Amino acid sequence: MSSSAPSAPPAAAAAPVSPRRRWVQHLPYLSLALFMAAIAALVWLTRAYDADEQRTTLLNDVLWMEQNLRFHLDRNEIHLQQIGPDLFAERSLQAPTEARLASLLNQERGLVQILWLTPEGRAAGAMPPTPPPRPADESAEGFPSESSFRLARGIGRPVYGPAYAARGNIHHFEVHVPVWSDEDLLGVVVGVYSLPDLVVRELPWWFSERYRVAVLDADGNEIAAKSKVAPLSAQLAYSMPFDPPGHGLTLQITAYKSETRWIPLLLGGSLVLLAGIIIWSVTQLRRELARRQQAETALRAESAFRKAMEDSLLTGMRARDLEGRLTYVNSAFCRMTGFDASELVGLKPPMPYWDPDHLEETLELHREIMAGESSPQGTEVRLRRKNGEVLDALVFEAPLIDASGRHAGWMGSVLDITEQKRAREQTRQQEERLQQSSRLITMGEMASTLAHELNQPLAAIASYNNGCINRLHGTQLDRDELLDIHERIGRQARRAGEIIRRVHDFVRRSEPRREPLELNAVIRDAVGLIEADARKRGVQLISTLAPALPLVAADAVMIEQIVINLVRNAMDAMRDTPAALRQVLIATAREGRFVSISVADRGAGIDAETAARLFEPFFTTKSSGMGMGLNICRSIAELHHGRLTFEARPGGGTIFFLSLPVEPHAA
Repeated sequence: MSSSAPSAPPAAAAAPVSPRRRWVQHLPYLSLALFMAAIAALVWLTRAYDADEQRTTLLNDVLWMEQNLRFHLDRNEIHLQQIGPDLFAERSLQAPTEARLASLLNQERGLVQILWLTPEGRAAGAMPPTPPPRPADESAEGFPSESSFRLARGIGRPVYGPAYAARGNIHHFEVHVPVWSDEDLLGVVVGVYSLPDLVVRELPWWFSERYRVAVLDADGNEIAAKSKVAPLSAQLAYSMPFDPPGHGLTLQITAYKSETRWIPLLLGGSLVLLAGIIIWSVTQLRRELARRQQAETALRAESAFRKAMEDSLLTGMRARDLEGRLTYVNSAFCRMTGFDASELVGLKPPMPYWDPDHLEETLELHREIMAGESSPQGTEVRLRRKNGEVLDALVFEAPLIDASGRHAGWMGSVLDITEQKRAREQTRQQEERLQQSSRLITMGEMASTLAHELNQPLAAIASYNNGCINRLHGTQLDRDELLDIHERIGRQARRAGEIIRRVHDFVRRSEPRREPLELNAVIRDAVGLIEADARKRGVQLISTLAPALPLVAADAVMIEQIVINLVRNAMDAMRDTPAALRQVLIATAREGRFVSISVADRGAGIDAETAARLFEPFFTTKSSGMGMGLNICRSIAELHHGRLTFEARPGGGTIFFLSLPVEPHAA
C-alpha cells in the first residue's frame, strides 16, 4: 500500500512574519496612539494656560478698578476743596455755585449730599437742603461724624469717616475736607457718599459683565454689591482693602463662573472617532492601492501608444463628457491655448480659454453642442490663450461613443483660423471704429451744446407764456400788451431755431456765418432778453457802450449768447452780495485791432484753484450747473479768432473780457 506525503499543518502553511515586519505593520497604530496622547497633553496645557490667563486678567482688572476708584475719590476731594471758599464766602448760594454743587451731586460721582460746617462744627448749609440720610441707629455717633470732623480740622487734610447704614439699609460714608483761607480755617466741607452708587455707577459695564464686586465691612458682612444672578467661581476671587475710605472696609472681586467649555470635550470625542476612521481608512486604502497598481500597469502600455499617435497631430482635440467636463486634451490643443493638460482636464464651463468678452456667446454655443445641434460645417468661436492673445478657431464636434456603445460625450477637433480672419477683421474693425468715434463726438458735443444754449430762449418763452396766462386771468385785457408778448415769444422761438441751426454748424466744425456786425446792437438785444431775470434777482444792469465802434465779422446769435452767459454768471456770483452793490457793468471798447466786451460784477471773486479749471468741460461751482457754459463761450470766441479771458476786479469781483478782431475793411 502506497502512502502519500503528509500535508503541512495550517499554521505552517503561512510564512512566519518577521519581528521587523510586524513592527512596521503596527507602526501606524503606535503613531496614532502617540498622536492622541499629544493632543490630550495639549488640551490639558491649554486649560492650565487659560486658568493662568484668567487669573492674570483678574489681577490687571482689579488694579485698574482700584486706581479708577482712587482717582474718582481724589478728584471729588479736589472739587470739594475748590468749591469750599465760595460756600463760606456767600450767605446765600449764587447760581454758579449751585450749578457746581449740582454737578458734584450726580449719581456718577457717588455723592448724595454736601454739607459745609463752621470751624466749631455747626452746619452752615447743605445741598440738597433736605435732612441728611441719618444712620438707622439713632444712638450712633453724631452726624456728621464728630471724630472725623475733629481729625480733619486738626491735621488740615481730608479725612474719611467709617461706613454706616442709613435709612433703607443703604450704607454711606463721609469725607471731611478742611477749607483754609490765607490766614485761618474757613470750615469743613463734608461729602456724603453712597456705597451702592459709588460701586454701581463708577464701574463700567464690561467690568460688571466679568466680575461680581462686593464691599464688606470689618465683620465680613456684605454692605454693597454690584452683581448679576450667576454661579460664581471660587477659584477666581480677589480681596483688597477699600482705602480710602478704610475703617476695615474690604473690596471683594469674584469672577463669574465660566460656561462649560465644550470645545475640548468635543475635541477629545472627535479624536477618538477620527482614530477609528483612520484605522478603517488605512485598511481600505491598502486594498485599493493594490488594485490600482494592477490597473495602472495595464493602462500605462495603452496610454503610451495612444499618446505617440496623438502627439503627431497638428489639429487640437479635446473630449467632454455629457456634463461638459473636459476629460481629455491633446498636445496640439495645449499648444494652441497655452494651458497644460493638467490645468484643463476635469474643468467644467466656463473654460479658462474662453474669451471673457464673448462669454455668453460661447456658453450658448456650448449648450447647442451638448444638445447635439452643432453644425456639420463647423462653428467659429473666439478663444483666448493663457498669455491673453485672442484666438479664432473653427470647431467640429462628433459624438464620443464608449466601448459599451453608449454616448459618453463629445469629441471636438479645433482648427486655428486666426491668421485667415485677421486681415478681414482688421478692415472691419477700422471702419466700425471710425464710425463709432464720429457718432460719439457729434452726439457728445450736440447734447452738451443744445442743453446749455437752448435753456435761455426756452426759459424766456416759458416766462412770457406765464405772463400771458396772468393777463388772461385778469379782469382787463390789454391787446397791445398781449400782442407784444406774443411777438416776443415768436422772436425767442425763432432765436431757438436759429441757435439749433448754428449749433449744428458748430458741431460739424464749420466756420460760423460771419457778417458785418455792430457789437453795441448785439449787447442791447442781450440786455433786453435778460433784464427781466435781473429785476427778479434785484440786480442792476449798467451798459457803458463806446460810440462809433468798428464792425466785426461775427455771428450775432453766438456773440449774443456769450454776453448772456457772462451776465448770468455775474448775477449768480452776486447771490450773497448786499442788494445795494448788485450791479453788473457791461462795457465795450476799441483796443487796437480788437473790439472788446467786458462784463464786471461785485461777487466774491474766483480763487486760484477754481481759476485753473474754470474753462474745463463739466467743471462747475454751481449745485445745478452743467459746467459747459464758459467752455462753449471760449470755443465760440476761438472760432471767431478771438479770445475770452478774465481778471480780478479792483475792490472785489471779476471782469470777463471778450475780444474780437475788427473787420478788415473797417480797420
